[in-house]
Formats: sequence, structure tokens, C-alpha cells
Amino acid sequence: MGCACCKQKKPAKAAAATSATVDITDLSPSNPDGGLSAALTQGRYCPDPIQTIPDFNKGFSSSIVFPSINTHQRPGCLTSGGVTLFIALYEYDARTEDDLSFKKGEKFHIINNTEGDWWEARSLDTGNSGYIPSNYVAPVDSIQAEEWYFGKMGRKDAERQLLADSNQRGTFLIRESETTKGAYSLSIRDWDDNKGDHVKHYKVRKLDNGGYYITTRSQFDTVQELVEHYTGMWNGTTKVAVKTLKPGTMSPEAFLEEAQIMKRLRHDKLVQLYAVVSEEPIYIITEFMSQGSLLDFLKDGEGQNLKLPQLVDMAAQIASGMAYIERMNYIHRDLRAANILVGDNLVCKIADFGLARLIEDNEYTARQGAKFPIKWTAPEAALYGRFTIKSDVWSFGIMLTELITKGRVPYPGMNNREVLEQVERGYRMPCAPGCPSSLHELMLQCWRREPDERHTFEYLQSFLEDYFTATEPQYQPGENL
Repeated sequence: MGCACCKQKKPAKAAAATSATVDITDLSPSNPDGGLSAALTQGRYCPDPIQTIPDFNKGFSSSIVFPSINTHQRPGCLTSGGVTLFIALYEYDARTEDDLSFKKGEKFHIINNTEGDWWEARSLDTGNSGYIPSNYVAPVDSIQAEEWYFGKMGRKDAERQLLADSNQRGTFLIRESETTKGAYSLSIRDWDDNKGDHVKHYKVRKLDNGGYYITTRSQFDTVQELVEHYTGMWNGTTKVAVKTLKPGTMSPEAFLEEAQIMKRLRHDKLVQLYAVVSEEPIYIITEFMSQGSLLDFLKDGEGQNLKLPQLVDMAAQIASGMAYIERMNYIHRDLRAANILVGDNLVCKIADFGLARLIEDNEYTARQGAKFPIKWTAPEAALYGRFTIKSDVWSFGIMLTELITKGRVPYPGMNNREVLEQVERGYRMPCAPGCPSSLHELMLQCWRREPDERHTFEYLQSFLEDYFTATEPQYQPGENL
């Protein structure tokens, strides 16, 4: 039926620390327990490529007929002397003399895997030995080694990626089922006269004997067998952003504290930290978001042409990231469109953790004299310095008005003092032109006077994700393939 979505990236060129953006190998945090130091850019600071947002291939057939193939045997895991072999999922260039450079597809014997994220291995292709990043390899016959496998990707993210302009009818991916443990979902881009471009989802069910099927007439021993005709190739590079400490903006300690928080918080809707240099000149390297801030995107970019479904989807993504922050018992304290970054395909991620804090007693009291964006800040936080995750919920409601109005400043015509006075008296922004009453009602619920009466981000995520799709069927019948 066509090509699979692929997750392979090219190795990158050396990064220039003074540049605003640089090309670099696929990177994301893989050393959560290590300390921050300048050595991260020189030693074995290894990316986790599986965490990156995938892009997709462009070449595939227009046919979308699922292959009717008989059950057959697939070779078991390659072994040598009873030892499982591992295969490289990505190319890696050694950063120290102890590391082992390798190409995608090389196979290894693992000599020692007891030292955390770095394994001692011997390449069967070159005969050389050295340390390799464990997240760059997988057992040779594992599903993780397949180009089309994307692990824990939700339905909405799969649709967002498959419906990107670069993909056509027949592009597909396999992901973990969100509802059935041990099962998978096949997501395929399709087209018809009634719906136009859309994505169909098929449950890949697991047999009691360990096999897999979508429809009982075709059963397979492995998921790889089920999709063996769905292959594709893709190559590209990943850009990163270099954030430097500008003199007079914040102390080096505060700058590095922001990096520490980014390092601890890892979620696909939060901007990922790649590396930190803690010696002069101090800077941090994060993933690059091609469209810049959400505020600029809405005011001056393609965001001017976005329709309500796209805006609600972006809000749902932000709510997803904040729901993670909520679960981790952190607060952001500066949630607004200016601190949301936009990437390709309208992917949104939360950034700027300079005010974020871990809260141990459900509340954080700001120091006297601290400055906050008044128009986005909940009254109990602005007036008394009391911050909770519920004050972030208030800010989220304000940010929703920025989305709906394409970047308009909240409380138009009012200064900060007037906003504080009016909000304390019960004033709330009215429904903006073009905003559905149900969405404005959600904003009002975010702006309730009592913090405990405001929704959780988990609820906000669920509400926004289901805003337009509550009545859609969950899965296509397998017989439609």
C-alpha cells in the first residue's frame, strides 16, 4: 500500500556555539543523572534519537490495499554462541577515544552492559571494540529496530504527522495501542471524495499464542511480518537552538537552574534540552522549533490563516505538556503564547522554564519584588505571590484568548493596574468574535476566583482533544482493509 513513516536521520556537522542555529546529529537528553558541565559538549553526551519528532518520507505508491499474505516464518533473533546480537538504529561518531564509531545497520556483541547508558561492545562488521550509547541500538529482530515503529505516539500526534503536506495517501506507521496493553495501532493516511485527506486507525490485536492480526483471515507470527511490505527510506538533519546568557538578564545560577529543570522534565510537548556549557561563555543547546514563538506565529506568520480546529489542536498540545508538568508536581509560572514554540506541522512545545519551580506542598510563594506578566498571572499569584498549578491553569485560559484572537494582547485597552483592580472585582474578558461559547466557557472555568475550582490540565487536555472528535468512531473495522 505504500511507504512507511521513517525515523532515520543523517549524522550532523559540528555545532558552532556562537550561531543562533546549527546543524547537529539527532539529540535529546539521555544522561538524566549526570551533572551539567562543559564536558557535555565534548564527552559522551549522547542524544536519544527516538525521542525526536519524526519526519516522513516522500515516495510511495498511491495504492492503499493491505497486502494479503499468508502466515510464514520470520527468522528469530540473530545469536552467536547464545548471545543476542544488537543492531545500530542510527549512525554514531565517536566523541572520545573510548567510544566506538559505527554506521546504521552494524551488528554488535555486547561485552558489558552494566554501566548505565553506555555499553561496551564489539562490532561484528569492523572487529573494533569500544563504548556505544545504548539507546542507539536494539536487538536485531526487535520491533524497536523497525523504521515504521514509533512507540508511544498518541492518535492525535499520528494524525498530525501523517497529514503533513510532505506525505501522501498510503503513508503509514505502527504505534503502541493507547487502550490495550500489548497491542498496537496501524495508522494510515487515506483520501476519498467525502472526507478528503484523513487518517484511518486499525487495531493490531495480539493472539493468545503470541501472534498478531487485524482481521482474523490473516494472522502473523510477528508485527514485522504483518507490515513487511510497508517499508521506506528517509534522510534529513536536525537543527538546534543555542540560548546564550545575555549580560544583565539573569544570573548564571538562575540560567543554569533553568537548564536543570529542562533536564529533569522530558516530554514530547516540552522543548528538549540537548547540552549545557556551564563555563564562560555559558549557553544551553535545545531543539530548534522552525516557526518561532506562538505569539509571533499568530501575529505575523502562517498563524493568521489558521482555522478553529487547528487552533484547538494547538491548545490541546500545550495542555498535554502542562498535564505532564502537573503530574511531575512542577509549576511553570510564565505560561503565555510568547513562551510556546511552534515547529513544523503546527507542533507546539512549551519553553522558557526560567520561572518554573518544583512545589512540595502544592504551593510556591514568590520572593518579594519578583516580577511577573500581570495580564497572564492569576490574582492570588499577582497580589500575594502564591503560585500553584492552578495559577498556571488561569494563565492557560489567558493564552487561549491569544490563540483565538491571533495574538491580541489580553485585556485590550487596560494597563496592568487596571487589570488587577478589575479582575479582583470579578471582571473577566468577554467572548471574543469568532470564539465558540463552549470554548469561552472553558476559559471562564480557568478564571474561577477559587483556585481549587479550576480544572486540572488533565481535564483540559481531554476536553480539547475531544472537542471536535467525540462522536468519531475509534477504529476502522479490519475488513475495510
